[in-house]
Amino acid sequence: MGAWQPLPDGLPSEVRHFVEQLRQLKDGTGLSLASLGARTAYSKSSWQRYLNAVQPPPRQAVAALCRVAGLVGADAERHVVRWELAVEAWPRPAQASPAGEYRDDPTVPWWDRPEEPARAASPRPPGRLLLYAALLLLALLCTAVGGAVVFG
Repeated sequence: MGAWQPLPDGLPSEVRHFVEQLRQLKDGTGLSLASLGARTAYSKSSWQRYLNAVQPPPRQAVAALCRVAGLVGADAERHVVRWELAVEAWPRPAQASPAGEYRDDPTVPWWDRPEEPARAASPRPPGRLLLYAALLLLALLCTAVGGAVVFG
């Protein structure tokens, strides 16, 4: 295990504390980043980004590290609470969406992300709806006349 890179200056205290705790937890496992990546669903490079405060880890990555480290119950829950505090304070990238929101939050799985607002479908012209109604009425009329002829 090599020495950790110094954390960036100006990092919020919640983020700094969280990353330091994650580093201690990872070091306690005795695993290299490659081995940690092999035992979790996150690659070595992902763990490098998380443990150097380049990118916030997903909640599931924190849970996976706790599992690998043998933490359960309240001990694991403390790390999740630290994660929640850190993610709230984590510096956001400069390029935000036009609405000013941070949409590419890597800590939120795709299935929990809010859906993009549906593009307003262009309303069909009223004439087209009238055409569909007339065709449906014609089909019903043909069916009724055909049934009357066949069944007398």
